[in-house]
Order: sequence, then structure tokens, then C-alpha cells
Amino acid sequence: MNDVVNYVIDGNIGVITVNSPPVNALSQAVRQGLLDAIRAAASDDTEAMVIHCEGRTFIAGADIKEFGKPHAEPLLPDLLNEVEASEKIIVAALHGTALGGGFETALSCHYRIALDSAKVGLPEVKLGLLPGAGGTQRVPRLAGVEASLELILSGAPIAAGRAAEIGLVDKVVSTDLLAEALAYARQLAKTRAPVRRTSELTVENVDDSVFDNVSAGLGKRARGQTAPPRIVECVRSAMTMSFEDGQKRERELFSECMQDPQSVALRHMFFAERVAAKVAGLSDDVPIRDVKSVGIIGGGTMGGGIAMSFANAGISVTLVEINNKALRRGLTIIDQNYAGSVKRGKLSESKAADCRGLISGATDYSALGDVDLVIEAVFEDPELKKDIFARLDKACKPGAILATNTSYQDVNEIAAATMRPQDVLGMHFFSPAHIMKLLEVVRADKTADDVLNTVMALSKRIRKVAVVSGVCYGFIGNRMLQGYFREAQLCLIEGGSPESVDAALYDWGMAMGPISVGDLAGLDVGYKARQAQPEEERGDPAAYRVPDVLVEAGRLGQKSGKGFYTYDADTRARTSDPDVQAIIEREAAALGIERSPIDAEEIVDRLIYALVNEGMRILEEGIAQRPGDIDVVYVYGYGFPAWRGGPMHYADAVGLGNVLSRIEEFRNRFGDDNWAPAPLLEKLVREGRTLAEWTER
Repeated sequence: MNDVVNYVIDGNIGVITVNSPPVNALSQAVRQGLLDAIRAAASDDTEAMVIHCEGRTFIAGADIKEFGKPHAEPLLPDLLNEVEASEKIIVAALHGTALGGGFETALSCHYRIALDSAKVGLPEVKLGLLPGAGGTQRVPRLAGVEASLELILSGAPIAAGRAAEIGLVDKVVSTDLLAEALAYARQLAKTRAPVRRTSELTVENVDDSVFDNVSAGLGKRARGQTAPPRIVECVRSAMTMSFEDGQKRERELFSECMQDPQSVALRHMFFAERVAAKVAGLSDDVPIRDVKSVGIIGGGTMGGGIAMSFANAGISVTLVEINNKALRRGLTIIDQNYAGSVKRGKLSESKAADCRGLISGATDYSALGDVDLVIEAVFEDPELKKDIFARLDKACKPGAILATNTSYQDVNEIAAATMRPQDVLGMHFFSPAHIMKLLEVVRADKTADDVLNTVMALSKRIRKVAVVSGVCYGFIGNRMLQGYFREAQLCLIEGGSPESVDAALYDWGMAMGPISVGDLAGLDVGYKARQAQPEEERGDPAAYRVPDVLVEAGRLGQKSGKGFYTYDADTRARTSDPDVQAIIEREAAALGIERSPIDAEEIVDRLIYALVNEGMRILEEGIAQRPGDIDVVYVYGYGFPAWRGGPMHYADAVGLGNVLSRIEEFRNRFGDDNWAPAPLLEKLVREGRTLAEWTER
């Protein structure tokens, strides 16, 4: 048919083969080739057809290169309607992952056979979209309403066996898929099986309460998102409308999704995550060091989580603590975490046991003599970290990579404590490290290219999303967070309450409000950091006066049962505490602050634009490679809503001119110390350019 779709006749069966590496995506050429093959088969002597794919997967979805471009014919819905209308039986042979438009292609075929290792799914919701080629109409006709809602709203793939259980796959085989598919097609032809068109089936009626309950659950499951309610409407239409009318409604709602800023943001994040893995200026031929074993210094919550991240990827880990008591405590935390993973169904007992078996303990650095990578994960004491790296320099073999998990400290100074600064970099994990996906990889001045390349490649093995940062206090994420928390505290003392500040950001889409985050992290952490600074370097006293008073009163946050809120000892459920509001009002008066109500819009703008303004400085300084990297950091590490695209994309979406105007308003009200606009922001507004355009410079 063309370079990517082939059609041959095998006896009485027409075999349509897609071969478009790497994932057989539904490019225009693939769509055209399929259409031409179906039409060719309609007029030859074959009795049935098989659609299968070369390579490691069936059609894995849309061609991302076509995202954002004008649609080229044949359009997928039209193609699939023609596939389904064929007078000859068409069998889809599935292996690898049949996702999105790829699975919709399979659904338009009359029968489906799959390898037992195959997975199928409709992940469009993760891009703020819905299946737009009949998926919301065909799945309910095969699997019923409730199974359809779960599949499409979750966006998660399911195994072939499960797909067969709910009627989406007709036959599951374990070997030689093409031979089995040909035999299946011949059997169907021989027995004169019906040309079974899914569009001609009816959807079994369910009570309206099914839709009502799912819609109610979206308030928590998909808070603030616009695609999921549209998906529910589409599935309901499959039950209440004809296929043609339902498909028309699906296309209308799909078009709405495509134009929705949320989908634009989610598609931005899709690409930003992939681009973040690329290090600017790093040649493709830079080698990667072999990492088969890892050492972790420090067996606390962070160190244990890091150890699990590597063990879960099949990499052996040696956990080093200062004494046997500390080591037992650290290994016990790991045991408890694995037990929790088994209880939640995240790991089987055997898999958890295998992973735990890869983690051993030691109390002497000599145990690290042969490891390929060591990660220091002790508390934030720069002198302690330098001492550890000096010891590692002597204990570790030449070529071992030495990494620090510091959240703030100068990686250049830590590297200088060794005789091998080229082997040193930062690997900033986020807690809990075995769950959180973000990894900030901090490139120091003397970090070797192959060390950086090795760690970026390793991040994929341990299923982390890695972003490269330069060296500065707090790197990308925590540096920006200082302004965010500063404004949260200022809004609090100037007229807000813990509840009003938290509600403003939570309702806007953040995973948690900033006051709750402080309680979760521990108010004493920031307190200790401030106490180590000269008073003149701590900034505006109003921005830390209340948390300091709370810490000195023993209110450290969740860990002590009291912080800005009071917490239930068993459930950690929080309640408001009038004593805290009294403290806020008292300290405001002591600082001469006249409190007045602050609305949610101002609270959001002050906190989010503080992030944006600092992000602009980070870009201008070259700490972050690109705006999308900052967005990846904040979505994966700090609970920023993905459907807003990260702080930098959000600034573009709002309009940089609008952002600058608001920041200038805040500067006029609050002064230059906190609100001097970043020069890059001023420059882009002056030139009429967006951050996206600046990135393409």
C-alpha cells in the first residue's frame, strides 16, 4: 500500500501489516495505508482479513508529531467507520500496547485476538482529551457502562486477560500471534461467523445513579479537570443515543477538549517531560558508566526510600548507617514500606521479597569499596556532608559516582571535599523517594559529561522523571518555593487565616495548601535553617514571625500533633485551632501590621506569580535549561496541577503582560525587596514574545 503498510494474500486471508517504527503510531501514512488495504481487500478473493503490526507493539496511539497541526485525511473516525463497515471479517491481532487510537482501531475490527502479554487502554484523559474515534461509543457496547467508565476515566491500560473478561478481546493466546490470528480468521470464515459490527450492538441500560456516583467521585479523583465530565457524558450518550448520534456528540466534545486550555497544558507537559530528559550541549556519543550496585549513606525516611527506588529496579543496594541500632531502624522502615506496598496491592509478596533481598546494611564505609554509585542522604549540615564526601573519596573505587541528595547546599563545595570533583553531582530525590517521580539532577561546575549522562539514563531505570539543574541555593524547585512560602505567610499575617490561604490554593488546583504543606514538612525545619542565618539575611520578619512563635511553643506541625492546625493522633485529620488565629492577630499587631481581608484571587496571584518571577530569574541565569523543565519540576515534585501546565506555561497562558502588570502592582504596594520584576519577564513583554517563543530562540 505504501512504505509503512503492506498488504499480502495468504490463502484465503488478506494480511494487512503495519510497520512504522518505533511504535506504529497512527500517522497520516499509516491511516492512508490501512484505508487503501481495506479497499483493496474488498474487491479481491479473500474471505477475511487480519490487521497486525511488526515490531514490539500493535498501534500504540496517535502520532505525537501531528499534535497541534491541521488534521490530514483520512481522519481516524472516518477510517474506522469504513473498517467496521467492511463486508469481510476483519481480525485485529494485538501485541505490546494497543492504546488510544490504536485500541480504537482494534475496536472497529470485528474480532480481536491478543497475546497474553498485551495491554490495551484509552489514555486520552491524561492529555485532557477523550477518545475521539468511537472509543466512548464502542467500549460500552462491548464491556458495559461501568467497566467503560473505569477504563476511560482512569486512562490506565489493562492486561489482555482482563480485557477478555469484560468483552473487549475475543481470544487470548500465548505464542505465535500471527499464526494464531490467521488460524482464527480461517475458522471464522469457515464457520461463516457474522461480520460483528460493534456499532450495531446496544448498551445495556444502567440506573442513573451509576453516572451520578461516578460524577460525584470526580470531585476528588479528577478535581478541577474538564475532560472527565465530558467522558461521562459521552458514555451516557452511548446508552441513550444511536451510535451515529453518540459518535457525533463524542466528536463535538472531543473538539471542545482540544480547544480547552487544560488539554493544551497537559499536552505541553507531555512534551516537556520528554524534552527534560535531553541535556543541552551533551553529545549523543557521550558514554554511560555501568551501574550495577549502589550505596546509600543514611537510613532515614529519605535514604530508605532511595534504597527502595533502586532495589525495585533490580539494582543491589548497600545501606550505611552510623551504628547497628540506626541501621536496624532504617531497615525496619524499609520492611514496613514493603509491607505497605503489598497491602495496597502495589507489589506482590514475592516481588517485594525479591526487592527487599537486594538491600543489605553496613556500618562501615569499607562496604562501599566496589559500588558504582553512592548517594549521601543525611540531614542538611554542609560540614557533615563535606566530611562524608572526603571519606567516600578514600573508600570508593575509581570511577564510582558520588552523589548528594541535598535539597539546598552548594554541590560545588561538596565536590571540592574530594579529589575527584568530576565524579560528583547532586541527585535530589523527593519524599517519599520510592513513590515521588521527580529527580533533580544537579550538575556541578566540574561534573563530567559521562557522569551526568549516566545519571540521566539511570533515572529512567528507576522510573524517575529527571530534570537537570545548575548549582544555586535550593536549585530549581526549593529556590522558587521560598517566594511561594514567603507570600503565604505574608497573606496570613496581613489578613488571612490558615484556612483561607490553604483553600485559595487548593481550590485553584494545588495538591495541598501551603500552610498544610508547612505542617506536613515540619515547621522546625525552616526554623532551624533561619536560626543558622544572620538576622539581616532572614528577610522580612513578617514572613516568618508566626511559624517561629509556633515552633517555640512546641507546635512543630503534624509530627507534634499541633502546628498551624491540630491533628488527630490516629488519623492525622486536621482541625482548625482558634489559638493559632489569636497568635496570628497578636503578632500582626506587634509588627504594626493593620490586618484586612485578602480575597482568594490575590492570594493565588501573589503565591503563583512569586513562583513565576523567580522562575524567570532561574531561566536567565541558566540554572534551568528551559521553561518546560521548571514546569516538570513543579508538577512532579510540588503538587502543581498538571492541567495548568506548570508555573511557566501558566504564565504564558495568562499572558506575560498580565503577569508583569500584576507584579508591578504588588511592587507598588509591597516594595522592591520581594516584587522587583525579573529582567527576563520585562524583556519578553517589551518584545511581545512568549516563553514558548523564547525557548525556540
